[in-house]
Amino acid sequence: MIKTPDLILKRGLIVDGTGRPGAIGDVAIRRNWILAIDAPGSLEGAPEELDCKGLVIAPGFIDTHSHSDLRVLTEPELPMKARQGITLELFGQDGISVAPIRKADRPQMERTLAGLLGKLDREWDWESVGEYLAAVERARPSVDCSYLIPHGAVRLSSIGMEDRRATSSEILAMQDLIRQSMREGALGMSTGLIYPPCCFADTAELIELCKAVAEFDGVFVAHMRSESDYLEDAVAEMIEIGKHSGVRVHISHFKVAGQENWPVIDGVLEMVRIAQAEGMRLTADQYPYIAGSTMLGAILPPWAHAGGVEATLERLASADERARMRETMLDRSRSEWDNFWKWSGPEGIIVSDIPSGRNPEYVGKNLAEAAALAGKSDGGVSEEAAANFALDLLAHERMGVGMISFSQSEEVVQKIMREPYVNVCTDGLLGGKPHPRTYGTYPRILGRYVRELKVLTLEEAVRKMSSLAAETFNLKRYGRIEEGGQANVVVFDPQRVIDQATFEDSKQYPVGIEHVIVEGELVIRYGEPYRSSSGVVVRSQHLPR
Repeated sequence: MIKTPDLILKRGLIVDGTGRPGAIGDVAIRRNWILAIDAPGSLEGAPEELDCKGLVIAPGFIDTHSHSDLRVLTEPELPMKARQGITLELFGQDGISVAPIRKADRPQMERTLAGLLGKLDREWDWESVGEYLAAVERARPSVDCSYLIPHGAVRLSSIGMEDRRATSSEILAMQDLIRQSMREGALGMSTGLIYPPCCFADTAELIELCKAVAEFDGVFVAHMRSESDYLEDAVAEMIEIGKHSGVRVHISHFKVAGQENWPVIDGVLEMVRIAQAEGMRLTADQYPYIAGSTMLGAILPPWAHAGGVEATLERLASADERARMRETMLDRSRSEWDNFWKWSGPEGIIVSDIPSGRNPEYVGKNLAEAAALAGKSDGGVSEEAAANFALDLLAHERMGVGMISFSQSEEVVQKIMREPYVNVCTDGLLGGKPHPRTYGTYPRILGRYVRELKVLTLEEAVRKMSSLAAETFNLKRYGRIEEGGQANVVVFDPQRVIDQATFEDSKQYPVGIEHVIVEGELVIRYGEPYRSSSGVVVRSQHLPR
């Protein structure tokens, strides 16, 4: 060996991220790259060596759907992610995030994002994607970070929060902003077609905007228009966008919500396979739980969000408009929107976060329990009373509330998990009493779905957590244990690794994640935080075609 390594991982089972069977060996790291891979005991000369006998050496895990956009600026250690083995996170999800944002739009966007990303304890000091990424770099995070352009921010800059079609000139302006943001390092564009203002866009608008993303070989990442009653139509829209724009399409947190909809999964998976066979680049990610998490404001019908937060609050203050919202929410018929209330009911929706710090007694309780606590009823709480409580809470907190909602099937979760194009993500909101996926996703895959249930092999699970994600998002040199590859590595105990976070006690770190290396530096050593500032911002390297 010509160059001296800084660190050698010795005698571990190397599962390289390709899906190939693992093999015992040593891995040498120099600076931020993998210097050499050799037979056990062959590599020597590093100032630090870690005995990995009985452990797995794997590529660092990549979280393709993260909501750490603001938390990374105040808690750059991100221990809830690093201690899972995550070495790279992708921010800017669901079409609603923090850049590009004009200074005049900041107050509205801060209110809109409070239930999703929490609040920053200081004024935002950026407008463009490039300026935001520079702020992340200054924070010196423990893990690598990348970013997607949020469609909602792009639309806000040209159209505001209006519920209407974009004009041709507005489309051109949005395309220009997308191109600028791609040049500044974004990996693609995200949308959230149940969230304002993304939900006001039609398919034609999305196709035109995705043409600008495709110029850079970027990825279009979509929280689809429906994950329940109209799931087939929603997937068909993704396929149409991909075919007419040429963009790579990635479906966020692939799921089927609502018991009556679970049987459609086989037909939907066949739709995806057919599109892929025809040459479309279509992928997805998934978290391994039967409950989701988002802003409580998502229980409201789309029309209630038109005009922005202030307009929604005015509607909540109107007896007639509030009654109309409640009637729409409680309607169990086939709806034109993703009705969380229909899927989950008040017992299946949990208040997970109230960023203002007020009313902490409601956090962790479902809406029926919280409504009873609020004095809506001495006995059982009716659906109408629980709905009134939810509307009151949204009004009082100015829409800044997070929720967890139960609506999915374990059988469907496993069917989606087996699909070879589906990688792993957390979709983890960080505030209040978060969803356990924030702390436990990756160890849960390894412990529950690999070791216990054998839904996936160890090699396939690692591929889904590393190289598949890297290939999907054009992350060169990431996601594999190979000479010359990025030195983002996780070492875990395959017999012990498991999540400990539960819905009742979610802020629990996993066990069995022994060492985590980011950019060649140990971030987690023997299961405990070690260093915390080796992460970098990973920007797109693609020039326009």
